[in-house]
Amino acid sequence: MSGVTITRRDLLTAGVATPGLFLLAGGMQVLRSEPNPFKVTMTTLFWVGEPSNEENDFIPNDQSYWDKDWQENYGGVDDPERRNRHWPAGFTPKQNPFYVALPYGEFTEHGDALKHNARHVPWYRSGLDPLLKNRWVEIRRNDRSCFAQWQDVGPCGEDDFDFVFGTAGKPRNTFDAKAGLDVSPAVWHHLGMTDNGLSAWRFVEEADVPAGPWTEIVTTLGNNR
Repeated sequence: MSGVTITRRDLLTAGVATPGLFLLAGGMQVLRSEPNPFKVTMTTLFWVGEPSNEENDFIPNDQSYWDKDWQENYGGVDDPERRNRHWPAGFTPKQNPFYVALPYGEFTEHGDALKHNARHVPWYRSGLDPLLKNRWVEIRRNDRSCFAQWQDVGPCGEDDFDFVFGTAGKPRNTFDAKAGLDVSPAVWHHLGMTDNGLSAWRFVEEADVPAGPWTEIVTTLGNNR
């Protein structure tokens, strides 16, 4: 893990009041009593087309939780080593290269029925489809901010409702870095990351997303399970 300090000033800049902060082993956490708070978590890199190996618990990423044709629909492998700034080198992606994975998926293990707790997602309403895919997230690290769309479930878990939407300050994930957020190469490079480290994230409404490289291509494809 790289040496990373997320300071009280950083979170104040992010709009989090100091009474909403407390210290735990592994980093500064944010109390859910604050309106639309950030959560701080270990953050790791993943990408469309990432092969399965021991570093990602042998989970291939040619498919996503919501898209069985993710690599095809994206347009290729989003190789973190071959970049044209925030774009993958060699092709223009068909979908937003700024994407993340969070460890909750709304569907039951068999079929497309909603999990019971999916009805407690803050923006849930009957018939809303997709419910989670394409939602916007803001990620902050030190003095940098980035926006991305939720496009996969993980790292290493799909049922951590309390971390994603509830009061848990830490993810349930116990694998390797114990991360609670996976980010794409575009997000990784925009935040200046070179190794696993802490970042702070929160959901944001689409209307509140500022123009930036993350709005050059916006993913609109719904569930393709």
